Amino acid sequence: MLSVCMRYAKNRDEAEDLLQEGFIKVFDKISTFRGQGSLEGWIRRIMINHALNYIKSKKLVFLQEDPQRWSDHLADDSHPEAEQELYTPEMMMKAVQELPDGYRVVFNLYVVEGFNHREIAESLGISENTSKSQLSRARRYLRNLLIMKNK
Repeated sequence: MLSVCMRYAKNRDEAEDLLQEGFIKVFDKISTFRGQGSLEGWIRRIMINHALNYIKSKKLVFLQEDPQRWSDHLADDSHPEAEQELYTPEMMMKAVQELPDGYRVVFNLYVVEGFNHREIAESLGISENTSKSQLSRARRYLRNLLIMKNK
């Protein structure tokens, strides 16, 4: 579950705090587990919901249409060398943690957790189009970040 929390946190300390608080919620709500599905999946869902609530409580500001601000990090999509590189899970985790908050959250919910844009929009209180643009920008940002680190 620490790896789940690390995908939403900025650093390991924040992830460990989320993990601890998440397990407190798990223990408080264990009587509500009905045995349908796996215990691990139920706990994962609690951890994700807790991380999302934490992010909302920080009043996370999603990046709006401000391409100039991120232009140094977001080059065009034509990086064939990025598709050819193999990255370790550690490299990917570190790169994902370096994403701006809005990018990181949407990327994790869509790519890792399998949410669709409607579910992400509802969970975060944003529009579906914002979710889509955040995902697109996160992918470009990650691609560029990984290319820069490999040079």
